[in-house]
Amino acid sequence: MRAYFLRRFLLIPPTLIGVTLIVFALTWVVPGGPVERYVAEMQMAGAETRGDAAAGRALSEEQIEQMKAYYGFDKPFPVAYVSWLGNVLRGDFGRSFIYNEPVLCVIASKLPVSIYFGIMTFFFTYTICIPLGMVKAIKHRTWLDNWSSILVFAGYAIPNYVFGSILILIFAAQLQWFPLWGFVGEGFADLSLVGKIFSLIHHTTLPLLCYLIGSFAFLTLLMKNNLLDNLAADYMRTAVAKGVKFDTAVVTHAFRNSIIPIATTFGQNLLFFLTGSFLIEVIFDIDGFGLLGFRAIVDRDYFTVMGILVISSFVIMLGNIISDMIVALVDPRIRFN
Repeated sequence: MRAYFLRRFLLIPPTLIGVTLIVFALTWVVPGGPVERYVAEMQMAGAETRGDAAAGRALSEEQIEQMKAYYGFDKPFPVAYVSWLGNVLRGDFGRSFIYNEPVLCVIASKLPVSIYFGIMTFFFTYTICIPLGMVKAIKHRTWLDNWSSILVFAGYAIPNYVFGSILILIFAAQLQWFPLWGFVGEGFADLSLVGKIFSLIHHTTLPLLCYLIGSFAFLTLLMKNNLLDNLAADYMRTAVAKGVKFDTAVVTHAFRNSIIPIATTFGQNLLFFLTGSFLIEVIFDIDGFGLLGFRAIVDRDYFTVMGILVISSFVIMLGNIISDMIVALVDPRIRFN
């Protein structure tokens, strides 16, 4: 099994090269890059200040060529990709066109927001969904199961951005219990530790509910259905017939087998710690990793897009490997060869 996971780790570099090569080729082929966008903005500014006749002379051909050389767009595609890949291996992901800063610095400035929501979503999802799914399975077809199912299915059906708009309208705009936007309040750096914690909770409660609503319903139903199948299995009837208490049999036998499918999602949820949701971040005006990726695509900030792609792809592949490891630990019947 050690050899299997070693091969999986060795496949990460060629997979990253393949993914980045395809996306880099698309950015090279798609018209309207950052240089063209900057030239168009300069022409519009020239048209507003000096008239239409001077708009086309906002930048000379020599200046445009200098910009292309500065960003590396004057090279053929294979040479440009090899040059970019060599810089990445040295830890240089290029410079953002939008922020005019190194891509890694821009990404690092947005990560705390996404990591916070990722950790909180991961914690609350698994600490609430697993016990709730167990209770729903044990109390199957009772009033508790029926009423909780209504709430779970309603949460599963409502998109998180729609849910966020409703929360803002009711609890922020009308009742004014929570702020309308922002990750923290004004003057956050000057607050005490208790004040900072309160400000953070006050501003992130509504966005956190939006993050939780989708995965909450999925994991609760997954836990319930798996536990129901195991409660009806022969080994459970045999254990109870031999004198094992039902609660003990559920915890020691059925629960361990039911957690196996959920364990496969542990590693994959690592992506929650990075990507976030640009729709939620737009609604609540939170400048995080998800909104950065969306703006980078819209504004053709290619180096930022490539940096986000490398990090996200690596996390996805690493998460899949971690999921397999967790499944192998939870289920001793599984052996990867």
